[in-house]
Amino acid sequence: MSNLKISDRFVKSFIAETVIQKELEKAEKARQTLLEKTGLGNEFLGWVDLPRQTNPDDLQLIRKAAETIQSHSQYLVVVGIGGSYLGARAVIEALTPEFSANELHKKSVKIIYAGHHLDADYHSRLLAFLENKEFSVNVISKSGTTTEPAIAFRLLLSLLERKYGRENVKNRVFATTDKHKGALKQLADEYGFPTFVIPDDVGGRYSVFTPVGLLPIAAAGFSINKLIDGAKQMEAELKAKSAFEGNIAAMYAAIRNSLYANGKKIEIFVSYTPALSFVSEWWKQLFGESEGKTGKGIFPASVQFTTDLHSMGQYIQDGERQLMETTIKVESPKQDVYLTEKEDDRDGLNYLAGKKLSEVNQSAMLGTLVAHKDGGVPCLEIILPGLTEEVIGELLYFFEFACGISGYMLGVNPFDQPGVEDYKNNMFALLGKKGYEQRKQEILSHI
Repeated sequence: MSNLKISDRFVKSFIAETVIQKELEKAEKARQTLLEKTGLGNEFLGWVDLPRQTNPDDLQLIRKAAETIQSHSQYLVVVGIGGSYLGARAVIEALTPEFSANELHKKSVKIIYAGHHLDADYHSRLLAFLENKEFSVNVISKSGTTTEPAIAFRLLLSLLERKYGRENVKNRVFATTDKHKGALKQLADEYGFPTFVIPDDVGGRYSVFTPVGLLPIAAAGFSINKLIDGAKQMEAELKAKSAFEGNIAAMYAAIRNSLYANGKKIEIFVSYTPALSFVSEWWKQLFGESEGKTGKGIFPASVQFTTDLHSMGQYIQDGERQLMETTIKVESPKQDVYLTEKEDDRDGLNYLAGKKLSEVNQSAMLGTLVAHKDGGVPCLEIILPGLTEEVIGELLYFFEFACGISGYMLGVNPFDQPGVEDYKNNMFALLGKKGYEQRKQEILSHI
């Protein structure tokens, strides 16, 4: 049985039992379509069986590469955008203690990121920072021609060649790319970079359990074996249980689609743990890119409570009633703080003396859930026992599976992303790329 639990206690009053039963029937049909690989985008369903089919020898090769990086580098620059870095970053930041994030441990390197945007200040400062640091690069791209990571890698490769010489660069660059083709694959072969494969049947936002995510996670010092074990446990459960037998992914998909049909167009990912901030970013890409098509889809947003209760709290409580919440509750922190009594009690907090800070946080969470439910916002809870590699592995696979079910229920292909090409083509035209001259004139005519 998985470590994850779902509670719908703050959702039930918004959905009639007959409605949820109909949605569960749709969810079960979608689950079978996913498992049988007969739906839209079925050529990109390699992730469904990935945890169970992961070869221990492949994990060993990834760990050895991570050990090589750790042996000579202080920093690993992960070059990628979207699914090429968000999964790894979600896991790494969920597991890294905040105030040790900048400290280098004996068996890990500090992970920093590039190629996920085009900001000149960031990249110029990154290059200056790395000038006198020992570093390696993990460049992640199926094609090698995606603009943001391709630019970043070109800059970083030039710095590496200047620092270490071209003949030594192959010890500092690890390419995660297509098995046979593409610009990055050709460059890796030319330089002799160690290469890891992005499977043809796994899309970027579903790739965290491939070398795309596993190499950075291993280099950061975390157990990729335990991460895969957690995903494997969740895979087994979601494949074995039907929607009517407590399948939590089917339940989640059914609830969110029921609420969507009832006018709840925006889903807010809520956490009370700052370590989950990049899990929320990964989740937003997963659902936004999978479901936002043909004029359909729930808009994924995120907030960090209790911080954002002092900024977004007013809108969520009293604003437009298009909202639903998915709250991640972490039951046990790794460490806790006890509050003590003060003689003068000037801040009026003596009533909390003897309580743990986690108790205060849990009370804030419960109070908020009740208030938002009373204010017209249905709130689903996903409950985790703690933050470990196994639990994070379960959580990410759960969301992947639920997203596949939910996309099929919505009637879209959850595994393509045709809309993201529009901005790229306009950018190419404005930058003067050959073959885009007519499009450039069309763009300029709007100015």
